[in-house]
Amino acid sequence: MHARLRQFVALAVGAVLAACLSFAAPASASTLTPAAADTQVQTPLVVNARWGGHATYDRIVIDLQGYAPSVTVTPVAQLRYDGSGKPVPLAGKYFLEIRLNPAAAHDDAGQSVYHGPKLQKIYLSKLKGLAMTGDYEGYVTFGAAFDTLPYYRAYSLHSPERFIVDIAH
Repeated sequence: MHARLRQFVALAVGAVLAACLSFAAPASASTLTPAAADTQVQTPLVVNARWGGHATYDRIVIDLQGYAPSVTVTPVAQLRYDGSGKPVPLAGKYFLEIRLNPAAAHDDAGQSVYHGPKLQKIYLSKLKGLAMTGDYEGYVTFGAAFDTLPYYRAYSLHSPERFIVDIAH
């Protein structure tokens, strides 16, 4: 019973604080004026993908223009192209899907801004292939192929913006 009372009090205090903060904000903060509409943040652009081998790890770098979007790196059984669902022809036993959102590899006119490889066989210690598997409805997706189970660390770096996946040897 005591735990439920504490939870109720915490929720009530949070609601009161949120209400006070909303009244404290100036009216202009909640409305989007035409001038502010012009300064909206553009969707980040994926412009390149590259890789490199190091003494203790292989690295994948995805270069961006704009801010670093949300990224998920997921082990998958097979790589497939977004939209069509066709299998990606990369040899390997293990695969990682790297999905950026919101992101685009094309400009507002539909022209590609991505200058990296679309499908590349790679001969590093762990990394055996990299493919751009999609630029579809606000998602840009890559697939990476490995012969052995990849142990990886994924993170963003800034100035310039880029997303990194390091695969341990």
